[in-house]
Amino acid sequence: MNDKLSLSEWLNAAAKQETSFVEFCIADQTERLRISRDELLARMLSMIVVMREAIQTGLTGRPSRGGLVGGDALKMERYYGERSETSLVGTTMRRAITFALAVGEANASMGRIVAAPTAGASGVLPGVLFALAEQRGLNDQQLAEGLLVAGAIGMVIASRATLSGAAGGCQAECGSAAAMAAGAAVSLAGGTPAQIGNAAAIALKNLLGLVCDPVAGLVEVPCVKRNAGAAAQALAAAEMALAGIRSVIPVDEVIDAMASVGGAMHCSLRETAQGGLAATPTGLAWTNKLFK
Repeated sequence: MNDKLSLSEWLNAAAKQETSFVEFCIADQTERLRISRDELLARMLSMIVVMREAIQTGLTGRPSRGGLVGGDALKMERYYGERSETSLVGTTMRRAITFALAVGEANASMGRIVAAPTAGASGVLPGVLFALAEQRGLNDQQLAEGLLVAGAIGMVIASRATLSGAAGGCQAECGSAAAMAAGAAVSLAGGTPAQIGNAAAIALKNLLGLVCDPVAGLVEVPCVKRNAGAAAQALAAAEMALAGIRSVIPVDEVIDAMASVGGAMHCSLRETAQGGLAATPTGLAWTNKLFK
């Protein structure tokens, strides 16, 4: 008996019922958890509050415990405020980048975050959600609904693969977060269930094989900046899906491929700080400095 969840099955069921995917998720989760719709959304709203507070914390420029990051989100905020005309990207993308950095820095400074799906990838989803909230005038209720869609995608990834950097590399953390954020973005933009699946698949494909190589073993470098990159990937994937671009490989198969790639990775590239950027001369110098 195959006990793995299937995102394709859920998306197809929503389409067959002629309902939005978020409504399908609400019906599914209220039944699974045996709670009311209002109780379910209240749980999501509480997470939205924490995400907003994490962005605000990160924008104060507070340094991390290891001293490797801190202040970059504030630099982005000032850059856009003073030199917006020189920006290479549009408003939504630059806000997503700024917010993703802010939450990543809040996490690195021991701030309170929502692990969505992990602490190391906690900036991707709020970065995308709050950037879209500004662009489209979305309220917290709508963001909570987007969070439900993201959560459903994360549930399937956890079932079919992993959300752990130690088990599957950073593709399992930032890659999964990007897939979750891309699907949520499409949902908030009024996309179809099929488009949500395509967005999640494209986002995860674009980060397939990403290793987990934290310098000095801290969730700082390159983790925080990867959150910004993954947020950008999520928006790019969502935009493609909304334009009608399909993923040739179905989303469940992309997730399965991620599990296979993660299992094939050498242990030095799975959160052990023994390979990749952590093993560069500068990475090793920081390790020696922080842990003499």
